[in-house]
Amino acid sequence: MSHPILSVIIPTHNRPNLLPLAVNSVLAQTLDDLEIIVVDDASERPPDLPSDSRLRFLRLSEPQGGAAARNIGTEAARGRWVTYLDDDDRLLPHMAETSLEGLFHVTLPAPIAVISGIEEVNAQGQVFNKRVPPPVCVKGSHFCLEEIAPYFSYNTKQTLVAEREVIQKIGGWDETFRSRVHTELFLRLNPVCSILGLPTITYQLYSHQEERVSRNPILRQESFQRLVSKHEALFKAHPKRFAYFIYEHALMSYRLGQKRTALKHFCWAIRVDGLQIFPQLTSLFYQKLIKKLSIANFKLK
Repeated sequence: MSHPILSVIIPTHNRPNLLPLAVNSVLAQTLDDLEIIVVDDASERPPDLPSDSRLRFLRLSEPQGGAAARNIGTEAARGRWVTYLDDDDRLLPHMAETSLEGLFHVTLPAPIAVISGIEEVNAQGQVFNKRVPPPVCVKGSHFCLEEIAPYFSYNTKQTLVAEREVIQKIGGWDETFRSRVHTELFLRLNPVCSILGLPTITYQLYSHQEERVSRNPILRQESFQRLVSKHEALFKAHPKRFAYFIYEHALMSYRLGQKRTALKHFCWAIRVDGLQIFPQLTSLFYQKLIKKLSIANFKLK
């Protein structure tokens, strides 16, 4: 297969048990005209992968990070279209076909990329959360800084299918980032590329106890500050969404046990747009108060 229509790039590092599940989810696609490029970021031992003519394996001698691995995979890709699968997640069988069909039957300012829905599953395979993207972000927009209806979510970025040439023209993935890599890419992609959002669930985000870069408290803080610094003018031009973006980061910091950092960012969000953030904080405080009262009442019984 010299020129498949789609290249699926899977960066991986020390995930020998999860990676084969990710690879097999691509091999099970209803679209056969694709290739899989696994970029091993210097894992301690090579993974045991299925034998298939559509599968290519690139092993790096020194660890370079997930963004660099994605860039190496993009450079090696032979397909016109590319998508990126995290090594601990899985594609549903119709992901590739649904995404490309959506791209070929829409009229938006070119170039066009597509994203779709995500479901989160636990270790038992039970779905506990679903989210779908906004239907359209036309070229010239700024994705997560645009207003959307409350039942849509920007957190489906992992499902991106875009032209390889477009990804390369915007400079690929920023290798100075370890976390927030998808958000950073989309802030550069959407101004030059329309993004079609499909309501179909195509991607499984697997919840597990193994180490995740996205949940590393130090990397999260470093990458958040780097992201805001790099795109400072853009964030300041969208104060309402910027305030909510800071608020969400503060909330995750709190959940990861970084309470002092969380407080700092809650205060920052209030300074940016207190009218929006105060109701959020009030609701959060009320929920926690009700939970504490419920626990106290249970103990008294």
